[in-house]
Amino acid sequence: MTQQTSRAVLIEQHGGPEQLRLVEVAVGQPGPGEVRIRHHAVGLNFIDVYQRSGLYPMSLPLQLGMEAAGVIEAVGAGVTHLQVGDRAAYASQPPGSYCDLRVMPAKCVCQLPAAISFETGAAMMLKGLTAQYLLKRTQPQGGLHPGDFVLFHAAAGGVGLIACQWARAMGLQLIGTAGSDAKCALAQASGAAFVINYATEDFLARVKDITAGSGVKAVYDSVGKDTWDKSLDCLAPFGLMASFGNASGPVAPFAPGILGPKGSLYVTRQTLFTHIATRESTQAMADDLFAAVASGQVRIQIDQHYRLEDVQQAHRDLEARKTTGCTVLTL
Repeated sequence: MTQQTSRAVLIEQHGGPEQLRLVEVAVGQPGPGEVRIRHHAVGLNFIDVYQRSGLYPMSLPLQLGMEAAGVIEAVGAGVTHLQVGDRAAYASQPPGSYCDLRVMPAKCVCQLPAAISFETGAAMMLKGLTAQYLLKRTQPQGGLHPGDFVLFHAAAGGVGLIACQWARAMGLQLIGTAGSDAKCALAQASGAAFVINYATEDFLARVKDITAGSGVKAVYDSVGKDTWDKSLDCLAPFGLMASFGNASGPVAPFAPGILGPKGSLYVTRQTLFTHIATRESTQAMADDLFAAVASGQVRIQIDQHYRLEDVQQAHRDLEARKTTGCTVLTL
């Protein structure tokens, strides 16, 4: 069978959005354990910025993008959970979703329920699976229970808005932070029990006030450098500091000895790709996410659409904090 071609966005060196180039690439047949998928929509995520900038160094040249949804066109040997014609969605390594068509490992590609649109599927997989592993699998000692306080930074972002809704469904009292009053209102409308504008308020003082001095059981932080120190001080004894991103820059090295006097705290650095390393784990997490979305407990809010050829502007807007909710690239 003749090779097909696809538009794809790649970088040849790390740097700013100007490094993103739209090119034509050849797409062949899937090998064992692989599928070929034709995308209908592609998700945009902050990890794409980290990979483009070099914060997460990658082998170059690199085709960017971590999530998308579309239709399976071909299936390689050994793939049994997907068939030609299936609607599908994924968040997956290796990068490469910024394209019309690709061949990729099948293990993290899941059938997309008919009730969920391609755009929603593309927008929800990486962020939704991230919210799932944070709230369901990255829990403090003794777990999380209805009524417990948790602090979630960047609560009006793509992961944050999903987490606000899911936390409400779990009965948690999520305290969400954001950088503007409008973003705080968005987080509160999505289920945050309390919101803090960390551009104008001291979030540590507000957390202590909200929790009557007790602190929170867990902090979920994708901001990094700017929120780290105060976040540790927001925790109750034996609380969990869960880092999963560095939007403001990487956290500076710190002495583990400080965790004792602060309340025998736990600290973890999480990444989605550890959680979705197996086919079974990926499917279990996706099933939980699909159920939450299909039931209406979690609504995926897509606030920005860009054409694939406008990906440079999409990255500029994401880095400038001009986006809320989820962003998709349309094909």
